[in-house]
Amino acid sequence: MHLTGILLLSGMSFLAGFIDAVAGGGGLILMPSLLVAGLPPQMALGTNKFASMLGTTTALMNFVRSRKVIWKIALVGLPFSLVGSVFGTRAILHFDQAMAVKIIVFLLPFPAVLTFLPKKQLKTSATEFSALYMYLHVPLLCLVIGFYDGFFGPGTGTILIFGFYAFLGLHLINASAISKVFNLASNVGSFVTFVVAGKVLYSIGIPIALANILGGYIGSSLAIKKGQSFIKAILILVFIILFISLVLRQLTGK
Repeated sequence: MHLTGILLLSGMSFLAGFIDAVAGGGGLILMPSLLVAGLPPQMALGTNKFASMLGTTTALMNFVRSRKVIWKIALVGLPFSLVGSVFGTRAILHFDQAMAVKIIVFLLPFPAVLTFLPKKQLKTSATEFSALYMYLHVPLLCLVIGFYDGFFGPGTGTILIFGFYAFLGLHLINASAISKVFNLASNVGSFVTFVVAGKVLYSIGIPIALANILGGYIGSSLAIKKGQSFIKAILILVFIILFISLVLRQLTGK
């Protein structure tokens, strides 16, 4: 690929890293860009995982420094996110996505509607979670979304944030921070699987990963500084983009 093409992809990767750090959904920008650049679908998925994995790591480090990650929840959900992503990636290497995308399109509006409903009190620590929520709801949420990340991917961080905010009542800044832990785990599991399958193009992956890292750092810094209202605005925007992209996917059959 020519230098101009790599620079354009790097610019899109920076934007993807920025959005992903705030509200997830960076794959909605980077994945189509890689496909338009001519990468085969599975190679684009693997290369995207490489860049987003490093960008997510940077964003997570920023949230950790600001003490926004609730580690007890992270440790409970982490193995389920990892296992889910491995099984999801194995599935995409052998099966068609069509039915899964239809189910996602049907279910996606529900957490978005819940996001607009007033919350009595948002949780900001593990002590505010009951044992049922901590040891049943958190693992189930991470397992299902981890599988989705490995199987399809774009919008995973957004869905994680929606899940923890809308269903578990976690404060948005904490939901955004903790989603990076699970997103990173599922990215690592998926990335390793793609590496074994020989589906990562490093000549493109390395420069777009560097751009993604920069975007992740700036995006997470703004999220920490601006707080809940900023995250919520970006979150709704990304949700709308995700929903429209999935509907168009169904209409066009691509």
